[in-house]
Amino acid sequence: MGILSRLRSVMIADATAETRLKLVTDIVATDFVSEVCSIYIMRAGEVLELFATKGLKLDAVHLTRLRVGEGVVGAIAASGRPLNLSEAQDHPQFAYRPETGEELYHSMLGVPIIRGGRVLGVMVIQNKTQRHYTEEEVETLQTVSMIIGELVGGGELVKKEETLLPTDGIAMLPLRLEGVTLNSGLGLGEAILHEPRVVISQFVAEDPDEELERLRKALSEMHGALDDMLESSESLDAEHRDILETYRMFAEDAGWLGRIREAIKAGLTAEAAVQKVHDDTEARMAQVQDPYLRERVNDLKDLANRLLQHLVGVEKISPEDMPLNAIVIAKNMGPAELLDYDRKRLRGLILEEGSATSHVAIIARALDIPVIGQAKGALGRVDYSDQIIADGHNGQIFIRPSDDVLAAFEKSLKASEKQKALYAALVNKPAESVDGVTVSLNVNAGLLVDLEHLRETNADGIGLYRTEIPFMARSAIPGVEAQVSLYKKIIEEADGRPVVFRTLDAGGDKVLPYWDNHGEENPAMGWRAIRVTLDRPYLLRQQLRSLIRASGGRELNVMFPMVAEVTEFVRARRLLDMEIERESIKGHRLPSRVNVGVMLEVPSLIFQLDSLLPLIDFLSVGSNDMFQFLFAADRGNPRLSGRYDTLSPPALNALKVVVERCKEADVYLSLCGEMGGRPLEAMALVGLGFRKLSMSASAIGPVKMMIRSLNVGQLERFMAEQMGKSHHSLRTILRQYAKDRGIIL
Repeated sequence: MGILSRLRSVMIADATAETRLKLVTDIVATDFVSEVCSIYIMRAGEVLELFATKGLKLDAVHLTRLRVGEGVVGAIAASGRPLNLSEAQDHPQFAYRPETGEELYHSMLGVPIIRGGRVLGVMVIQNKTQRHYTEEEVETLQTVSMIIGELVGGGELVKKEETLLPTDGIAMLPLRLEGVTLNSGLGLGEAILHEPRVVISQFVAEDPDEELERLRKALSEMHGALDDMLESSESLDAEHRDILETYRMFAEDAGWLGRIREAIKAGLTAEAAVQKVHDDTEARMAQVQDPYLRERVNDLKDLANRLLQHLVGVEKISPEDMPLNAIVIAKNMGPAELLDYDRKRLRGLILEEGSATSHVAIIARALDIPVIGQAKGALGRVDYSDQIIADGHNGQIFIRPSDDVLAAFEKSLKASEKQKALYAALVNKPAESVDGVTVSLNVNAGLLVDLEHLRETNADGIGLYRTEIPFMARSAIPGVEAQVSLYKKIIEEADGRPVVFRTLDAGGDKVLPYWDNHGEENPAMGWRAIRVTLDRPYLLRQQLRSLIRASGGRELNVMFPMVAEVTEFVRARRLLDMEIERESIKGHRLPSRVNVGVMLEVPSLIFQLDSLLPLIDFLSVGSNDMFQFLFAADRGNPRLSGRYDTLSPPALNALKVVVERCKEADVYLSLCGEMGGRPLEAMALVGLGFRKLSMSASAIGPVKMMIRSLNVGQLERFMAEQMGKSHHSLRTILRQYAKDRGIIL
């Protein structure tokens, strides 16, 4: 309590911010019995400048500067984590600055100054002796650094704009940022910066018991508000409500609440304790690679902000405060935060972080809001009410677009609307070529909300239902009853159209919260999909049992993913047969027919087709992974994105082999990767002999229009002539072929 009380007096003193900063170094040096206490503040260009010191040479103040990552101080800023060194000069990143006179000192404890998830500086203490600082001292210095963070963030020491803006200039000029599409679509509107952080005015508690009571009341209010939100979300599908239920469970996490209470007992106010625990958690998790765990930090951040708002009485955003067309920009957010906004006014969501499997992205897709993630530095480049174009189709963001860009976008939007009208006119017409060849067009799905697109597009069925998506939206493995309910609803919503259920394809970048990901170096080629479910057969058996029960009296189509050799399929098929027999003995109604297939993603299976095809009813090419493995090229690596082409002779020849083998064996063949949803690539696939394609709902219209303008017989003859050539790609040749014959791409 002693140091916190003295710091409180300093923070409210009538003095300049820099004077107060110097007083803090004096107090900390005295309390920690350290010869040195120094505070470095982040400046533009990711440079740490010495702003105040007790013990180092005063001439070094504002003179000594270190880049982030340079020296021990820079290393602390780069990692966002404390460093406790009994001999700082032995640290590999130690950088000597002669103007400071710090060669006299050996031990060092440094902690980052963090506010709102951003490192704003570094605070260090040093001693001449080789001293190891205790965990309690580390904890106390972190608490002090949090208080300094509020001082820095207030804008008195360094202009607030400088702590927020990126290093490559701050002029308010038109900008274009690249991101990753998390949900497609186009949005034009005014920027809303999602900054729910509450400014904490008092850090040191006068009465810990009173603060604990304030915390209890705020928690009760927050739980009530979350329950109200769940009640108001009745329109969301089951898996989306599960996301919110999981989020609600976080609000009662005993460990999280226990750490907050301990911080209050140590002398902090309730709001300061909440902020401290969150900052500690965020700093610890900053280095975690597991995408699921990183996304759960965002849920906890959202809860911390909500709890702070209840503690200080901040009202949530009212619809009247939102522009009619709003683009929300955030570092990241929890799913409930998105629902705080008026959905009728939302035109887009831009995240500096985010992933396709994050809870907020899943909820946004359910609400049909364009979402762009991984938009690095977006918050620092945007001001309130800036005009924003969110191009969810191409993962691009236009900030303060020029008149030319705006005019081009509006023209593109009108053209897009016109195209949509043309596609809509084809909804009830078949995907039939001019020479009478019919191609079955199906949609890929992973959520119940996707089934709306099945009706909107009048697709022939669901060519790929990704069963792992609902698994990822839950905090525990869904039981048989929950799975039966979900699969039955999917089949009923499909209304007689076929649904191909792919068994659990988890692992790789699709991490489930209830098993260890093991931190694999090459997760795409690691323990995933059928490899997981064969090693954990209870998962596969439960899922197969659920699918059998849900399909009672109707046709069931089951597809096993990531099969690399025939024996893997044989083992999986044996489990399916066991479950069919089990359900029969129990008297459950069985499917009228069970069709069993394999997803061809691993090239090794191409060399085993003669053994595989007699055992299966259908084969579906998963082109995304198939070509990634065929070319040994990570499809997520931007350096390789244009290096290999799916329309190259080796890729097309591999597909041609599969088409011919399936035709000989009379096995139904389809393709369900991204390749099938692009008109030019789809044209090539039809020319190779594919007659069933599965794609995103938005691709159905363009591909159908292409097919209806195509003469398949002519194309097949042309493709046969091109297959033996050694071009890097046939893309240009095929595009010219389409142009010459009036094929609509």
